[in-house]
Amino acid sequence: MTRTTSRPALRRRLARLAFLSPWLIGVAVFLLYPLVTTVYLSFTNSNMISPAAWVGLRNYRYLFTQDPHVWQSVRNTGWLVAVMVPAQLLFALGVAMLTARLKAGAGLFRTLFYLPALAPPVAATVAFVFLFNPGTGPVDELLRSLGLPGPLWFDSESWSKPALTLLALWGSGSSMVIFLAALLDVPAELYEAAALDGAGPWQRFRHITLPTIAPVLLFSAVTGVIAALQYFTQAMVASQVAGNSRSGVAVGYPGGSTLTYSQWLYTTGFGQFHMGYACALAVLLFLVTMAFTVVLLRRSSAFTPQEAS
Repeated sequence: MTRTTSRPALRRRLARLAFLSPWLIGVAVFLLYPLVTTVYLSFTNSNMISPAAWVGLRNYRYLFTQDPHVWQSVRNTGWLVAVMVPAQLLFALGVAMLTARLKAGAGLFRTLFYLPALAPPVAATVAFVFLFNPGTGPVDELLRSLGLPGPLWFDSESWSKPALTLLALWGSGSSMVIFLAALLDVPAELYEAAALDGAGPWQRFRHITLPTIAPVLLFSAVTGVIAALQYFTQAMVASQVAGNSRSGVAVGYPGGSTLTYSQWLYTTGFGQFHMGYACALAVLLFLVTMAFTVVLLRRSSAFTPQEAS
């Protein structure tokens, strides 16, 4: 009796495993194998051409104690996480709230706000660098016509990261659409009941809107932090385009102010062919990203609707 009942159960398990096998193979080939290989190579001296030589913790000691570019890239990346991500979230939420209140032309404004998100990152960055060119850019021309001094933007160490933040705000249409969908899903009865109780706009926003859209805010915050920790394309293109007319320009122009952690990882691995050390940088980036994600998910319990109510 046990054999007859175990065979159908075994068949069901094998059938489930067969249906899951494409996903399991994909995870093993494209996630687990690269991750394990990266961790292994981080303990070696490898250039991906010659056989890797085991060096133990030498790459990590050099990372934490000797590499002069790591901490500069960490500071720049930390600035982007601390400033650009909150600014992008607040801007997208503000635009979504404004669009949700529009009665006429709402579809047109939604399209206009979302269109920049469709621009390829390289093309958008190149256009932004030319728009904010301190000599001939229309932005500085407009500021000068108003009697205001125009900053150097991507040619200034103080203004390069704020300029990248403006680029991020301009392309925050995807977050705006997500926030807009969440705002439109808030029951109107809650606002009506709060208004009858004498709650003002700020009280309604704080006690109804924020708790209701808290999961969407958490999702955008987590994905925004992960994207900022891996920020690469826009900073790389902006530094190369802005410094194109100058000889001997290094990555992170001007003065290393746009050198992000991912840029230094790429430069080390594919520019200098120190692949073992680049893998050590990648392992550290993975651990930091996981730590940020865990912290944000644990802190999210303070903003759930149950807590707010």
